[in-house]
Amino acid sequence: MKLQKVCAVSLAGLMLLALTGCGGGDKKAAAPKDGGKKLVMYWGALDDWMAKDIAEFQKDTGIKVEAVRMSSGETIGRIKAEKANPKASIWFGGPADGQIQAKADGLLEKYVSPNAAKIPDKFKDKDGYWTGVYVGYLGFASNSKLLKEKGVEAPKSWQDLLKPEFKGQIISANPGSSGTAYTMLATIIQLKGEKDGLAYMKELNKQMKNYQKSGTAPARLAGQGECMVGISFLHDAIKYREEGMKDLVLTAPSEGTGYEIGAVSIIKGGPDQEAAKKFIDWCLTKKAQEIGQTTGSYQFLTNPEATPPKQAAELNGTKLINYDFPWAGAHRSELVEKWDKAIKS
Repeated sequence: MKLQKVCAVSLAGLMLLALTGCGGGDKKAAAPKDGGKKLVMYWGALDDWMAKDIAEFQKDTGIKVEAVRMSSGETIGRIKAEKANPKASIWFGGPADGQIQAKADGLLEKYVSPNAAKIPDKFKDKDGYWTGVYVGYLGFASNSKLLKEKGVEAPKSWQDLLKPEFKGQIISANPGSSGTAYTMLATIIQLKGEKDGLAYMKELNKQMKNYQKSGTAPARLAGQGECMVGISFLHDAIKYREEGMKDLVLTAPSEGTGYEIGAVSIIKGGPDQEAAKKFIDWCLTKKAQEIGQTTGSYQFLTNPEATPPKQAAELNGTKLINYDFPWAGAHRSELVEKWDKAIKS
């Protein structure tokens, strides 16, 4: 297809909570209290949001939840490995590219929540296999103290990252494990075309200090002074800055940048599918979507009735590309393999 231009498993966290309470939400999102039900999910957003979401869902429904925090690449690998005997029923968070790939691989179950009617079409799968919960913009998190010491300005374009002064001073995640980093790879290919995009990624590789497993790590490491620039979703950088990393400065590439739709889906054949449906109903409500910002997750929200975090306002006006999610999801494995060969050649 013609690309559009501008316009494995390591468990990072395991949590088992068992609470009960009373319900609320849109269109009876809450289930009858039933402590006998249990829901296992793989979680791609931050741990503190995971803890709060689980606690609130259990309080509202009485359904017990066990959750494992993993990056997108790990989650895909885990679900594939468990295909014959799935252990989890929900995949929450991380860029929808991964869930698009999982849909193509026959790993997801179709479910159209009644609450999905409120979610704009551009934030959900047309066939009902995944629904977007939040939106995050890709960009650069730079350490202002290190920049000042070297007399360097924060990068304002993808091309700026190739400047000699940034050699060995950039950290990104690995596209093979991280949905964040894959969003970057797919963005560059959509901007430049495959040949020039891979050539750019090969040059960028020469600038890298290292690659991380998780997409949140580069912004955190930049805030800690481990590098000048971390390539990350900008809402993660805002979180770290608010937590005390005051040297972080945020910029977005002038050529345009990609973005994620953080999605939720049901894993095909997973245990207790009814509890999984109740979770999706719940997490699409105004109440549930506003929970993330109480724990430092400052993404834009997909439910128009939900109040977005005020911290996200500084990202308004960011120039976005017309990011092609179906294409990015369909070519994920292929592009990661080509990227790996390009940087090693």
